[in-house]
Amino acid sequence: MRTPADERLEVMIGERDIQERVAQLGRRITLDYEGKDLVLVAILKGSFVFVADLARAIDLPVAVDFMAVSSYGMSTKSSGVVRIVKDLDYSLDQKHVLVVEDIVDTGLTLNYIFGHLKSRGAMSVKICSLLDKVGRRQVAVPVHYKGFEIPDEFVVGYGLDVEERYRNLKDVCRVVKI
Repeated sequence: MRTPADERLEVMIGERDIQERVAQLGRRITLDYEGKDLVLVAILKGSFVFVADLARAIDLPVAVDFMAVSSYGMSTKSSGVVRIVKDLDYSLDQKHVLVVEDIVDTGLTLNYIFGHLKSRGAMSVKICSLLDKVGRRQVAVPVHYKGFEIPDEFVVGYGLDVEERYRNLKDVCRVVKI
């Protein structure tokens, strides 16, 4: 992929590894939610690729809804102030909710979302994240289904971006400034 002259991409997690892990997560979620009314709540924008692949890997009827929150603004670091930009379209009452996130970093945003969704009548709320930066955690959040634990590096691809670029990469990559 073409990059600006001052950037280079290095693959951190390749497409094949991502697809294998998504399939594993799908099988485990299928077993855990057999016979339950499951709603996948995808956190936009970063999780859109992951939730599409994950939903197809789950061998159950699932509903999918989307929520957009903002805590970053135009920065690459969370401000800690969470604002709901797009709320859910459907009720969570008496449903089992699986929050699908691209990456858990400080935990501030996800902690807010977790509490907010629990208060809306869901029977259960669990979290599934493609990436987890445990070393950056400021607030303990329970990540029930985890794709990959990664070091504290800025990554793009597979839905993650920098200034809206690189979401379409099939791999998760580091952006290296040259």
